[in-house]
Amino acid sequence: MKISTKGRYALRVMIDLAINSNGKYISLKDIAERQEISNKYLEQIIALLNKAEYLETARGNTGGYKLSKQPKEYKVGDILRATEGDLTPIYCLTEDGKCNRQKDCKTYSFWKGLDNVINEYVDSKTLEDLIK
Repeated sequence: MKISTKGRYALRVMIDLAINSNGKYISLKDIAERQEISNKYLEQIIALLNKAEYLETARGNTGGYKLSKQPKEYKVGDILRATEGDLTPIYCLTEDGKCNRQKDCKTYSFWKGLDNVINEYVDSKTLEDLIK
């Protein structure tokens, strides 16, 4: 499993919004400049975060984005899943990936354990933890 730039940048964007929060909306341009991410790519990431209802948005001159909850209420795992999808290390552990060898597979429990460790870790950290 590799976390793509979408997942990594999504965490940076969420941290940026949390750190620069002053009750007002923050423009896409300001986030893009601070994080050195192109506007076009940032729009894709914002769309995923918005779809997950992690952001409040406003249009117009004073529009932009802000977090819909407090930083301590966002699990890192949820942010990564919103942008990356499933964090499962191998296909056979996904809902679509059930294989007929699972019952007799000598490595299944290893992969299942790794999946548990990954998910427990990313779900144990919040946006607030990353800010500190």
